[in-house]
Amino acid sequence: MRFSLVSLAVLAALVAAPRAQALQIIPTFDSTITSDPNAATIEQTINSALATYGSLFSNNVSVTIKFEEMSSGLGQSLTYVGTIPYSSFYSTLSATGTTAVAQEALAHLPNQTANPVNGSSQIEVTTADLRVLGFNAFPPVGDFDSTIAVNTSITNNSRTNIDPNKYDLKAVVMHEINEALGLGSALDGVSNGSVPPTGAIGTLDLFRYDANGVRSFSTASNALAYFSLDGTTKIEQFNQDARGDFHDWASGFLGSAQVQDAFGTPGATADLGPAELTALEAIGYNGPAVPEPTSIALFAIGLPVVVIGLRRRMRKLTVAG
Repeated sequence: MRFSLVSLAVLAALVAAPRAQALQIIPTFDSTITSDPNAATIEQTINSALATYGSLFSNNVSVTIKFEEMSSGLGQSLTYVGTIPYSSFYSTLSATGTTAVAQEALAHLPNQTANPVNGSSQIEVTTADLRVLGFNAFPPVGDFDSTIAVNTSITNNSRTNIDPNKYDLKAVVMHEINEALGLGSALDGVSNGSVPPTGAIGTLDLFRYDANGVRSFSTASNALAYFSLDGTTKIEQFNQDARGDFHDWASGFLGSAQVQDAFGTPGATADLGPAELTALEAIGYNGPAVPEPTSIALFAIGLPVVVIGLRRRMRKLTVAG
């Protein structure tokens, strides 16, 4: 289907009391979860993960996610994405990205028509991140920005009485939420050794560099690609094993389990760390939330009219490789 983004006028009037903005993730629990004997614990852990994002990011955006159980694998997300011009992504990130991370990212991204990764003029962005950037982009009526599925039969559904042979539910959920919010690569789903895509790139493809600080967009299993804002500081190493997602971290790079590792580590627990927070801020998420002034002037912001094709993108987290 075709999905039209219309010009948006944002009006702010005088307010009487301080208020804080925060990212809000609205969950819907599928019957596969609500009918589970451990439903209360599972929902509590998911809600705890969702609250973390509201405490860390101040974007006044609501994101809808449906959570369900699955019987194989570990975790996966099916998320709506739109393809927009790279130049529009750059300009809206310039206008909305207020953090030092976003400004550092912009300092090393060219302001031009072609993206700096493969020369295409397009970039693929989730509906959640599109709204963070200021676009009026939503999934079809009655659907969700993302549907996240977790295999709770192999997860520790709370962090008490941890089974060393199972995986941490909270970390799995946050891994998939990060992808629903916007972390992705055009290399995801491409076999090792295949020719890299020539079309729209993913958001984290903008921050892939090799050990010499040169942009990397390789599917080779022996390639070394690092997440970096400037090509010099290596924040994390990207996964190059096509059994996992290319935008995920190489498991064990920092010596301990990370939320965005491509392969889960049984018995380990992980919370959002500096690498995940930096990645989200680099694509437009601002935080933490702070109170607004008690009085603000009336203003209006006009956003560009863009037409995007809306489609679903599957991403996955697998068990230890």
